[in-house]
Amino acid sequence: VCQIGRYFFFFQAEDGIRDFCLSRGLGDVYKRQEQGIAAFGIGIASVGATAIAEIQFADYIYPAFDQLVNEAAKYRYRSGNQFSVGGLTVRAPYGAVGHGGHYHSQSPEAFFSHAPGLKVVIPRDCIQAKGLLLASIRDKNPVIFLEPKALYRNAEDEVPTEDYELALHKAEVVQEGKDITLIGYGTQIRVLKEAAKEAEQDGIKCEIIDLQTIYPYDIETLVESVKKTGRCIVSHEAPVTMGVGAEISAALQEKCFLYLEAPITRVCGYDTPFPLAHELVYLPDKWKVYDAIQKTVNY
Repeated sequence: VCQIGRYFFFFQAEDGIRDFCLSRGLGDVYKRQEQGIAAFGIGIASVGATAIAEIQFADYIYPAFDQLVNEAAKYRYRSGNQFSVGGLTVRAPYGAVGHGGHYHSQSPEAFFSHAPGLKVVIPRDCIQAKGLLLASIRDKNPVIFLEPKALYRNAEDEVPTEDYELALHKAEVVQEGKDITLIGYGTQIRVLKEAAKEAEQDGIKCEIIDLQTIYPYDIETLVESVKKTGRCIVSHEAPVTMGVGAEISAALQEKCFLYLEAPITRVCGYDTPFPLAHELVYLPDKWKVYDAIQKTVNY
């Protein structure tokens, strides 16, 4: 196992794996070069090693975009399944953190979700982070593992010490309900829970689903829920246009059209760069979700 980017312990979330970091000065060479970090990870994964490439902030993963979508994603396909870089996992903190502004708050998951050959995984909390990360590292496909920055500072749970994995291709029904389905991922699940609690006071029972794996996502679980409730809201921090919510809304409309009691609604970030001074205005908070619940249920 090789961890690439050993100087990137910005959030102090990797202390237990320092012994696996690059040696012989390679950490110094690649410590601030995202393209080099990704390229080196692809290289050592191509010869059978398990590579964990860490990008300090997902906002700065773009210099490595060509390496990830043109090399890692296509390596097995272009070799006719003779070679692969399935041992590669790319970790990167993403999303709002409370004071990050436009260079430390971005959500790039939709970019990578459009690259067949990659998997995109986002945990919502501590237990999911461990189980999904172990599953991603052991999966035989390159995985982009995006870790919500907020979890580093405000997440606490009794995480099992033993080895365990969570299924990468299975969404989790976090809360069951009968009136409307709320779909999200990452820390947005907390927002959906808060909105569902407000809606419950109005007699509305919300079903909440955590995607966990953004691509390829578990459409079967989503369809089963929406056919039951007849209503759906998809929510994420990333901009609304061309986002993950757009794909899910389209797929559910195709598969659940005759079951829908109202249009599928998206509650997401705005189509602007992430603003520092107006972060609270930009984020899809519980009141925006609650308002969408009311409008959808009463459509």
